[in-house]
Amino acid sequence: MHAETWHSAASSLPLWQRLVQGAQRHLRSTVAVGVLMLVLLPFLWMLQMAFRPAGDALSLDLIFSPTLEAFAGLWQDNFARSFGNSLLVSVLSTGLSLLLGVPAAYALSRWRFKQRRQVALWVLSTRMAPPIAFTIPFFLAFRWLGLLDTVWALVLVYLTFNLAIVIWMMQGFFDAIPTALEEAAWMDGCGIWSAFWHVTLPLTRPGLVATAVLCFIFSWSDFFFALILTRTQAVTAPVAIVNFLQYDGWEWTKIAAAGTMVMLPVLLFTVLVRKYLVHGLTAGGVKD
Repeated sequence: MHAETWHSAASSLPLWQRLVQGAQRHLRSTVAVGVLMLVLLPFLWMLQMAFRPAGDALSLDLIFSPTLEAFAGLWQDNFARSFGNSLLVSVLSTGLSLLLGVPAAYALSRWRFKQRRQVALWVLSTRMAPPIAFTIPFFLAFRWLGLLDTVWALVLVYLTFNLAIVIWMMQGFFDAIPTALEEAAWMDGCGIWSAFWHVTLPLTRPGLVATAVLCFIFSWSDFFFALILTRTQAVTAPVAIVNFLQYDGWEWTKIAAAGTMVMLPVLLFTVLVRKYLVHGLTAGGVKD
């Protein structure tokens, strides 16, 4: 009875008032869709520009004949090598960061010693300093070691910054795992590292994935250190895009195609591990 009365009263309202009430009921969804469109608009615009003919790059006409000439032109230049360099550097730096940072995070989480908090703060401070503060020391050190314009120079640089991320994120995940599980494994005959490998580490899988994604993104998208420490042999994809900004004109379609290719690995990686990523980034936000 009350529902019929409410529907009859709502139907008697003017059209604009009914539209306002409907918008209020769906305000959250409307705002979310609006924000999503604003965020995606630059990426969608770049994507459509990548498929345009070279002479029609800056046209506002949304109806055009798609072409792959910009993507084909990328692989005829040195962009393919730069893309491979970015992939190699990102994978190596992420893998080494996890290999070194995860045991360090476990040690900070489980082993109690006097300078534990100071060590954790020192690790965090290495990530807080601006990148330009390390530019000259890195450049001089790698020139002395003969590592300028090499993949390993970038791997070592990214490793120094990603280690702080790995240690701080993984320490929180290890803190959330009860030590009683490891103690039970010790009673069953496992050693410290055996219990860590077979019991503790599998429970932190969401954290490992979330940390790996962040390290990969930071390494993949870096432009500053790659610009300073490379010349020709180890140029990465973000730096290679600058080569399409020439004095006689900007190759807009190639820039858009290269930007699309740079976004693609991170997008695919994130989509493939999205289940673990969301769980890993939100774990620890609510305490029991």
